[in-house]
Amino acid sequence: MSFNPSEFRANFLGDGARPTAFQIQLQFPAIANSPIAGAKMQFLANASALPASSMGIAPAYYFGREIKLAGDRRFNEWQISVYNDEDFTIKNAFEAWSNAINSHSLNVRSAGALNLSGYSVDAQIIQLSKTGVPVKSYTFKGIWPIDVGEIQVSWEAQNQIETFSVTLAVNEWGSDSTN
Repeated sequence: MSFNPSEFRANFLGDGARPTAFQIQLQFPAIANSPIAGAKMQFLANASALPASSMGIAPAYYFGREIKLAGDRRFNEWQISVYNDEDFTIKNAFEAWSNAINSHSLNVRSAGALNLSGYSVDAQIIQLSKTGVPVKSYTFKGIWPIDVGEIQVSWEAQNQIETFSVTLAVNEWGSDSTN
């Protein structure tokens, strides 16, 4: 293969996908007590990742030699970073959602979160083209918060907007090419 910039450009569709062109759609469950948090997520979720695909290995042994066989798929947790605005709508919704699953004070679950269908939702991350058209989407199924992150405050943090992260358990995910 020779160095040929023209061939490189010809095979690089749309000048490449950009990590800044994405949107997260997540409708909070009823137990989060926030009908507007989901609408705000598409604007204030400022960072995440398209998921990795992990397959387990089920080893078998024959005369001392390990034979690797395909195992079960593993769905890693999904992390989202969110801008915090002054009404704390999204932060409050995640905290209420987490508290309904297991309360801070009583170590009990609320009546609306008695099973997975009551405390989990589906969400999407959508990769957009530079013209704003969706080019790839991933749907996370059966997600719920396992960690609602801290917000750092400091007198020295001038000209910054608060952010916090949320780590969500994922029961499965699929993409528009795997569903």
